[in-house]
Parts: sequence; structure tokens; C-alpha cells
Amino acid sequence: MEEKVILVNKNDNQIGTLEKIKAHQQANLHRAFSVFIFNTKGEMLLQQRAKNKYHSAGLWTNACCSHPRPGEETEYAAHRRLQEEMGFDCKLEKTFHFIYKTAFDHGLTEHELDHVFIGQYNGAVVPNPVEVEDYKWINLESLKKQIKENPDIFTSWFKIAFDEVLNRHREIFKIQFHRS
Repeated sequence: MEEKVILVNKNDNQIGTLEKIKAHQQANLHRAFSVFIFNTKGEMLLQQRAKNKYHSAGLWTNACCSHPRPGEETEYAAHRRLQEEMGFDCKLEKTFHFIYKTAFDHGLTEHELDHVFIGQYNGAVVPNPVEVEDYKWINLESLKKQIKENPDIFTSWFKIAFDEVLNRHREIFKIQFHRS
């Protein structure tokens, strides 16, 4: 079955659909989402992408990220993929979006309008081995240090979104996620 993405303009208005691989080969701007999950200790859930992924294989990233299907609401898709990739679901809050473009060595380019969702979860994580190589909970100070010392082990969109999440939601994290 051919998987399609939603092509958008810079204002996130849909302008068409295209097969996912073609969109990445042609660097077409398309709709995506990234989900960041925190626990009540203030730790962030990271996943290591499966080694069979067509790009960014084996790199560490946020809890899950993907594309909504044509006709699918972005928030619904975020919940669907969180369940499919990490084996759980939780309340998510859309916080912001950004556009980025990253070219990869093998002729693919991520050019996405990425909607960022944040949630809080303390339960069991049951990753799908087809999607996820490994996962971990990590405190933000350790994560910032790892990104600075080893940026190449993280996905490009994660590093951009992580900075934005910290800059725009520092106060939310102190209140919502750093309580004992």
C-alpha cells in the first residue's frame, strides 16, 4: 500500500498529496508532527530509531514523530503513532510548529512543517521493534550535555524542536513537570 503525505504551503494549507518517498526525494514541504513525552520527574522519553528506517536509522529522537495521513487530523495521527511506536497513549497538547529542511546523504530530504505536541506519562513503555531500536528516560541537563557533545547521534528535527520546546515552555516544565 502506497503511503502518502500531505503537501502544504508555509501557512500549513494543504496543496496536495504525494507518495511519501517521492516527497522526500523531491524535498516537497509536507505536514509532520513530533511528540515529546515527559514524566513527573522531569525526564524526557527518547527513542532510538530502528536500524531499518529509510533515513536517520539508529539515531535518537523524541518519543515519536511521523506524518498524518491524507484526511487525518494531525492530533489524531500523533495519538495513533504514539500508540503504534511506543505502545501507550496519553493526553497531548499542541504547542507550536516550525519548518525545517534537512538533506541526507542518500538523496532524501526532510522538508517539513512540524507540529509539536507535548504530553506527560508515567506508565509502561512497550516499543514496537519494527519502529524502535531502544528507548530511555533522560533528565534534561544530561540530554543537553549529550546533544552538545554528540550532536550526530540525534535526528535533525529533534535538535531543532528540543531547543524550541525548552525556549518556549521553560515555565510550563517548571510547573508541570518538575514537581516531586
